[in-house]
Amino acid sequence: MSDETIVSNRKLEHLRINIQEDVQFLTVRSGLEAFRFTHQALPELDLAAVDTAVTCFGKTLRAPLLVSSMTGGAAEAERINRNLAAAAQTCGIAMGLGSQRAAIADPTLARTYQVRAVAPDILLFANLGAIQLNYGYGVDECRRAVEMVDADALILHLNPIQEAVQAHGNTDWRGLLQKIENVCRVLEKPVIVKEVGFGISANTARRLRDAGVSAIDVAGAGGTSWAAVEARRAPNAESQNLAETFWDWGIPTATSLLETHQAAPNLPIFASGGIRNGIEVAKCIALGATLVGLASPFLRLANLSAQATTEGIHALHAQLRVAMFGVGAPNLDTLRDTPQLVKI
Repeated sequence: MSDETIVSNRKLEHLRINIQEDVQFLTVRSGLEAFRFTHQALPELDLAAVDTAVTCFGKTLRAPLLVSSMTGGAAEAERINRNLAAAAQTCGIAMGLGSQRAAIADPTLARTYQVRAVAPDILLFANLGAIQLNYGYGVDECRRAVEMVDADALILHLNPIQEAVQAHGNTDWRGLLQKIENVCRVLEKPVIVKEVGFGISANTARRLRDAGVSAIDVAGAGGTSWAAVEARRAPNAESQNLAETFWDWGIPTATSLLETHQAAPNLPIFASGGIRNGIEVAKCIALGATLVGLASPFLRLANLSAQATTEGIHALHAQLRVAMFGVGAPNLDTLRDTPQLVKI
């Protein structure tokens, strides 16, 4: 079986597992439950005037929401990506694509990522695994990923634990930071570095900041565990046990967001990992996030239809607006500086 077929099959397995099975963290939560907004009974606002617009990388979004990177590289992924993108276009939010490694290896799979036909205006992020820079990839492949989908920026994702517990994973992470720095210096588009659900520490955030990244997506623990996903597709009991041991590994989203925002206060920080409603979106903004991403909830909706995804985004947006109204925040800048979020 060719490497291209292996990667494409893995994408299908990841899709099936995420849609059909419970691979959420078992005991670790996002950490947002430790914060609570102080209700303002006199908000002195008109709810209709609450403004959730935000500008990121030169594009203005109607809400600070991001369809987090999920899929591509398989026929079924094409339908899901188009549903996600159509909903993002309708709602005026950002979208990240899944890892494009499969299409770099097999250009016939590029169509499974290409969504500009249904989403010409969205803020769109291309995506490659940063570790591929240690396995033969360079700026050329990064540029190809961006051009393939007409993206506004490139995500390089970090997933050392997933690779370590995955059968035949890429586990030589030596010297990777320097290669990320080189991509940041040479690539014509902004470079975002994100985790896949285990979080970014303060130390890692500082190193990424110094390497010249344009944004960091903390992708903390509390949502989908990619160790759990790998446990579900493990080829034998030994591999399954290894992956299951790391099911709850990681830094909770709220902790990672606070640490990263403090370490890189001048960078846009994206928060993702276990976000499930608009109040939690508001909490992330109040803790310093520029955009807030969701993956699993949108994936399940996109498996149904673009309309279902659009309705889910509209519901999330409405919840965010009411949360802002409830703390007297007329816009996101005010929400970001609000004294009304307290630790409990």
